[in-house]
Amino acid sequence: MDLPSTKPYLIRAIHEWCTDNGFTPYLAVTVDAHTVVPREYVRDGQIVLNIAYDATNRLTIGAEWIEFQARFGGVARELSVPVAAVSAIYARENGAGMAFEPEASTSPATAVLASDGTTSPDSPPSDSPPPASRPRLQRVK
Repeated sequence: MDLPSTKPYLIRAIHEWCTDNGFTPYLAVTVDAHTVVPREYVRDGQIVLNIAYDATNRLTIGAEWIEFQARFGGVARELSVPVAAVSAIYARENGAGMAFEPEASTSPATAVLASDGTTSPDSPPSDSPPPASRPRLQRVK
Protein backbone atom coordinates (compact mmCIF):
# COMPACT_ATOMS: atom_id res chain seq x y z
CA MET A 1 0.00 0.00 0.00
CA ASP A 2 1.38 3.39 -1.03
CA LEU A 3 1.31 6.03 1.67
CA PRO A 4 0.20 9.55 0.77
CA SER A 5 2.96 12.06 0.11
CA THR A 6 4.27 14.08 3.04
CA LYS A 7 4.92 17.05 0.73
CA PRO A 8 1.60 18.91 1.19
CA TYR A 9 1.91 18.49 4.97
CA LEU A 10 5.44 19.89 4.92
CA ILE A 11 4.34 22.83 2.74
CA ARG A 12 1.51 23.61 5.18
CA ALA A 13 3.90 23.30 8.14
CA ILE A 14 6.51 25.68 6.69
CA HIS A 15 3.72 28.09 5.69
CA GLU A 16 2.39 28.03 9.26
CA TRP A 17 5.91 28.44 10.71
CA CYS A 18 6.54 31.48 8.48
CA THR A 19 3.18 33.02 9.41
CA ASP A 20 3.62 32.39 13.15
CA ASN A 21 7.07 34.01 13.11
CA GLY A 22 6.17 37.05 11.03
CA PHE A 23 7.96 35.84 7.89
CA THR A 24 6.68 35.94 4.32
CA PRO A 25 6.25 32.43 2.84
CA TYR A 26 7.43 32.18 -0.76
CA LEU A 27 6.61 29.23 -2.98
CA ALA A 28 9.04 28.30 -5.80
CA VAL A 29 7.17 26.51 -8.58
CA THR A 30 8.28 24.72 -11.73
CA VAL A 31 5.70 25.76 -14.31
CA ASP A 32 4.25 23.13 -16.62
CA ALA A 33 0.99 22.58 -18.52
CA HIS A 34 -0.82 21.84 -15.24
CA THR A 35 0.18 25.11 -13.55
CA VAL A 36 -2.20 28.07 -13.80
CA VAL A 37 -0.21 31.22 -13.05
CA PRO A 38 0.28 34.59 -14.74
CA ARG A 39 2.45 33.48 -17.65
CA GLU A 40 4.13 36.87 -17.99
CA TYR A 41 5.86 36.36 -14.61
CA VAL A 42 7.36 32.96 -15.48
CA ARG A 43 11.14 33.06 -15.92
CA ASP A 44 13.10 30.05 -17.15
CA GLY A 45 10.13 27.77 -16.47
CA GLN A 46 9.87 28.90 -12.83
CA ILE A 47 7.81 31.35 -10.80
CA VAL A 48 8.12 32.48 -7.20
CA LEU A 49 4.85 33.30 -5.44
CA ASN A 50 4.17 35.14 -2.20
CA ILE A 51 1.62 32.94 -0.40
CA ALA A 52 1.26 35.01 2.76
CA TYR A 53 -2.33 35.40 3.94
CA ASP A 54 -2.18 39.16 3.36
CA ALA A 55 -1.05 38.62 -0.26
CA THR A 56 -3.64 35.96 -1.13
CA ASN A 57 -7.36 35.41 -1.01
CA ARG A 58 -8.98 32.01 -0.43
CA LEU A 59 -5.62 30.20 -0.02
CA THR A 60 -6.05 26.43 0.06
CA ILE A 61 -3.07 24.11 0.42
CA GLY A 62 -4.59 20.74 -0.43
CA ALA A 63 -3.15 17.29 -0.95
CA GLU A 64 -2.73 17.74 -4.71
CA TRP A 65 -3.34 21.45 -5.45
CA ILE A 66 -2.50 24.84 -3.99
CA GLU A 67 -5.17 27.30 -5.06
CA PHE A 68 -5.64 30.98 -4.31
CA GLN A 69 -6.33 34.39 -5.72
CA ALA A 70 -3.60 37.05 -5.86
CA ARG A 71 -3.09 40.46 -7.41
CA PHE A 72 -0.58 41.04 -10.18
CA GLY A 73 -0.27 44.60 -11.42
CA GLY A 74 -3.43 45.44 -9.45
CA VAL A 75 -5.48 42.77 -11.22
CA ALA A 76 -6.89 39.82 -9.23
CA ARG A 77 -5.92 36.48 -10.77
CA GLU A 78 -6.88 32.89 -9.94
CA LEU A 79 -3.87 30.60 -9.45
CA SER A 80 -3.70 26.81 -9.33
CA VAL A 81 -0.42 25.05 -8.60
CA PRO A 82 -0.03 21.27 -8.45
CA VAL A 83 1.75 20.28 -5.23
CA ALA A 84 4.00 18.14 -7.47
CA ALA A 85 5.25 21.36 -9.16
CA VAL A 86 6.43 22.97 -5.91
CA SER A 87 10.22 22.94 -5.77
CA ALA A 88 10.58 24.90 -2.49
CA ILE A 89 8.84 26.88 0.24
CA TYR A 90 10.89 29.36 2.23
CA ALA A 91 10.81 32.58 4.24
CA ARG A 92 11.63 35.66 2.17
CA GLU A 93 13.38 37.34 5.09
CA ASN A 94 15.96 34.67 5.93
CA GLY A 95 15.68 31.94 3.28
CA ALA A 96 14.84 29.25 5.85
CA GLY A 97 12.57 26.57 4.43
CA MET A 98 12.53 23.36 2.46
CA ALA A 99 13.33 22.24 -1.08
CA PHE A 100 11.74 19.22 -2.71
CA GLU A 101 12.89 16.69 -5.27
CA PRO A 102 11.32 17.30 -8.68
CA GLU A 103 8.20 15.23 -9.33
CA ALA A 104 6.31 14.39 -12.46
CA SER A 105 2.79 15.77 -12.27
CA THR A 106 0.13 13.09 -12.28
CA SER A 107 -2.88 15.33 -12.90
CA PRO A 108 -4.61 15.36 -16.28
CA ALA A 109 -3.48 18.13 -18.62
CA THR A 110 -6.61 20.24 -18.42
CA ALA A 111 -5.21 23.46 -16.99
CA VAL A 112 -3.88 26.17 -19.27
CA LEU A 113 -1.36 28.82 -18.30
CA ALA A 114 -3.06 32.14 -17.66
CA SER A 115 -1.88 34.79 -20.11
CA ASP A 116 -4.29 37.67 -20.38
CA GLY A 117 -1.60 40.31 -20.88
CA THR A 118 -2.81 42.56 -18.06
CA THR A 119 0.73 43.31 -16.84
CA SER A 120 4.01 43.96 -18.56
CA PRO A 121 6.17 40.86 -19.05
CA ASP A 122 9.30 42.93 -18.33
CA SER A 123 8.20 44.07 -14.87
CA PRO A 124 8.73 41.43 -12.16
CA PRO A 125 6.17 41.21 -9.37
CA SER A 126 6.92 43.50 -6.45
CA ASP A 127 7.00 40.54 -4.06
CA SER A 128 9.61 38.53 -5.96
CA PRO A 129 12.83 37.86 -4.03
CA PRO A 130 15.97 39.78 -4.87
CA PRO A 131 18.06 37.81 -7.38
CA ALA A 132 21.01 37.56 -4.96
CA SER A 133 18.97 36.01 -2.15
CA ARG A 134 19.56 32.31 -1.80
CA PRO A 135 17.16 30.39 0.41
CA ARG A 136 18.71 28.09 3.00
CA LEU A 137 16.75 24.96 2.31
CA GLN A 138 16.60 21.36 3.41
CA ARG A 139 16.11 18.90 0.57
CA VAL A 140 13.25 16.47 1.13
CA LYS A 141 12.35 13.49 -0.98
